[in-house]
Amino acid sequence: MLGIFDTRKSKIFVTFINNNSYCSFMDRFLKPLMHKEDRVVAYLSMEIGIDRNMPTYSGGLGILAGDTIKAFADLKVPAVAVSLLYDKGYFYQKINENGEQVEQPVEWNKDDFMKPLPELITIKIEGREVKVRAWEYVVTGAKGYTVPIFFLDTNIEQNSEIDRGITSHLYGGDTRYRLCQEIVLGIGGVRILEKLGFSNLNKYHMNEGHASLLAVELLKRFNKEDEVRKHCVFTTHTPVPAGHDRFEVELVKRVLPEFPFHIRNILDQEGKVNMTLLGLHFSRYINGVAKKHGEISRDMFPGYPIDSITNGVHSHTWTSDSFKKLFEKHIPGWSVDSFSLRYALGISKEEIWNAHADAKKKLIDYVNSHHNIGMDYHHFTIGFARRATAYKRPELLFHDIERLKRIAQHAGKIQIIYAGKAHPGDYQGKETIKKIVNLCKHLTSQGIKTVYLENYNMYVAQLMTAGVDIWLNTPMRPHEASGTSGMKACHNGVPSLSVLDGWWLEGHIENVTGWSIGPMPTKDENVDNNADAADMYEKLEKTIVPLYYNNRDRWVGVMRHAISNNASFFNTHRMVHQYVLNAYFH
Repeated sequence: MLGIFDTRKSKIFVTFINNNSYCSFMDRFLKPLMHKEDRVVAYLSMEIGIDRNMPTYSGGLGILAGDTIKAFADLKVPAVAVSLLYDKGYFYQKINENGEQVEQPVEWNKDDFMKPLPELITIKIEGREVKVRAWEYVVTGAKGYTVPIFFLDTNIEQNSEIDRGITSHLYGGDTRYRLCQEIVLGIGGVRILEKLGFSNLNKYHMNEGHASLLAVELLKRFNKEDEVRKHCVFTTHTPVPAGHDRFEVELVKRVLPEFPFHIRNILDQEGKVNMTLLGLHFSRYINGVAKKHGEISRDMFPGYPIDSITNGVHSHTWTSDSFKKLFEKHIPGWSVDSFSLRYALGISKEEIWNAHADAKKKLIDYVNSHHNIGMDYHHFTIGFARRATAYKRPELLFHDIERLKRIAQHAGKIQIIYAGKAHPGDYQGKETIKKIVNLCKHLTSQGIKTVYLENYNMYVAQLMTAGVDIWLNTPMRPHEASGTSGMKACHNGVPSLSVLDGWWLEGHIENVTGWSIGPMPTKDENVDNNADAADMYEKLEKTIVPLYYNNRDRWVGVMRHAISNNASFFNTHRMVHQYVLNAYFH
């Protein structure tokens, strides 16, 4: 079932129709929504991963934003999006011979992907007038509907050298630099949309606290806090206090003197301006990104009505070519109706296996051509890829190297593929990469071919999540807000072996959609690495690897259920439907 959104005459109607009448009805009924005055939702995010060749994202937050916008376009949601344009991207990751991460600027030509617009707006930073322009990138949905993204840019001649660099690096520089970027995104975002003629915007969706300063701009317009709340939606993505942007009051006074310090509830217990609190204060609808994360967020921010909408991924983007062909054959229309993937249970196991074998071959060929390691198409392959940081415990698989060797000797041959960047300022994360890279070399010398792929990006993610045999996720409970990499994997029939946290609490059915690691999460943050590693090894040795090698029929049954149970639900079509009904037009 698919949602229809009509904004004509400033009224919102949400109707649901079946797939048979979808195409002709959509094309005829919603053509007027191409006009600027019909756009009613503005989606602002510090990063948006929309094209693998555009370095405008760093990881999960940006990929989620890009997938959300693609779903807007597929479902013809009358939206527009805003982010920043990063001349130097996040960074290009090289791994040197010692296993150390080396960050290099990303060289790319933005003219190849988007067009500059002539309109300029002005914002004040530290008393200086800073000019901002927008570059337009257009996302086209499955049936031709378009959603524009405006990437804001301060690198123009009218600005001083320091101000031209505000939009150069994603998450670069110090706290002052971050605050300047958030001023451009939040305040500049509202102004540029108004300048471009989007006159009927009714909802502003803040994708994390980076965009919260848009509320300050709306307060100038409406002059009443309650009126601002009617127009604001806020999504928080992290259950870790350190993940919320906070700025010293003196810094904010210097950089943004107009900030409304008289408003209560926007300073945290340490007296700092907390951007999450700012977003919470000015939003009528607030959500976490999984059911468990909603609970944790309500504990972190008592007094706020925090709902939950579990994240998803854009099905067509993250499904490999071989599975796209398979789905088109058996589930026509799946790319505009991701819910229909539940019918994957009707696809033969042989076809599922062959589609996976094709995706796996592409991954193994990529690994072997880049690393000359000689991985095998037929060996059980474990995949792990995400930001290298302490709470994700990327080294847990290597907790007991001797046990891992015994599994490979007695249960069946295994090979391991790792990837992921560490934030340039996260020295512990960089040390973790170095440790894992050197362990990869050691394990390879011992007969377990193991590799760390450098410069993890959308392309590598597409290869890995489709091509490995199992997707490993080992975060400290309860620090995983949602997680989306396992959702990408399940779209390709790849089951998860994961700690019970985030989305996996909702998607996990033991021995049906995958396998768990350790106990259920609690509010107690004491994590037992020994117990979790032991449980992981036990399941790999006694259940997972033997099942893969000795009972293909049952193994492919798990693959089918990963698609039908999980891919049909953990997608951005379902997620956007929930935002439309609960947040945008409620």
